[in-house]
Amino acid sequence: MNAVTLSETRPLSEAVLSRGWRADLRLAYGRRGERTALIERSHVGPLVVQRPLYPEGEAVCHTILVHPPAGIAGGDQLSVSVRVDAGAHALLTTPGAGKWYRSAGLRGSLNQRIAIAAGAVCEWLPQESIVYDGALGDLSTEVELQGDACFIGSEMLCFGRTGSGERFTRGELAMRTRLVRNGRPLWLERGRVGGGAALLDSPVGLQGEPVCGSLLVASPKVDVALLEAWREIVPEVGSGGVTLLPGLLVARYLGPGCEPGRAWFARLWAAVRPAMTGREMQIPRIWNT
Repeated sequence: MNAVTLSETRPLSEAVLSRGWRADLRLAYGRRGERTALIERSHVGPLVVQRPLYPEGEAVCHTILVHPPAGIAGGDQLSVSVRVDAGAHALLTTPGAGKWYRSAGLRGSLNQRIAIAAGAVCEWLPQESIVYDGALGDLSTEVELQGDACFIGSEMLCFGRTGSGERFTRGELAMRTRLVRNGRPLWLERGRVGGGAALLDSPVGLQGEPVCGSLLVASPKVDVALLEAWREIVPEVGSGGVTLLPGLLVARYLGPGCEPGRAWFARLWAAVRPAMTGREMQIPRIWNT
């Protein structure tokens, strides 16, 4: 049986267009027999998903989030809401690197909210984001888990277009990440990286590296054995560290490029996924294109 989808598109006003795009995407996944189906889908503006994919069988629904402008400019307001119902398993990613474009003065924003019911799994694995010199942005991610729900999520940021030698000398990106289980906080983090700020080179900051990333695994199943397994896996380029907190495994990366950071996260993901989901790692096909 095909997934039930509800689609909605509403026009944007000239006032919104004059100050940037407003885009809103809402998705919901549910268990239908042995299949995880995309049961609800609505969008406003240029933020959509491609058709659901099932490269590892019907139990896991892979979805690719597409933002046709390919980046966030000053004044843009993007919002993504994902709900994963009991027993469902969704994996979401993006087709390529996201971008925060240089701004003439207005701030762009991306708000991401994920709700995961008991017995459900959400793997939130967007590809990296490049923060252009002069960008002004706010990035917020909130994850609400119920019962024994599992969340595996990554975020990787590159400050400046390093391929062309660009550094992040002006602008600002403010970040906020919040994970709660049954209403109780698991992880609360706020950060603010200013272009040209001392934090970029500080030993307690980015240590002169343009790329930083985090991989979070929230589940009652995380334990010392998984932490030790992660400690045996080290980045081939750059530096990384791993930490075990109650109900949460955390990995941090600093390095000169996104490629080695993504490769390290993929190896960590491969080590932890069977224990969290009973399945071996399945790289999204879009990552190989």
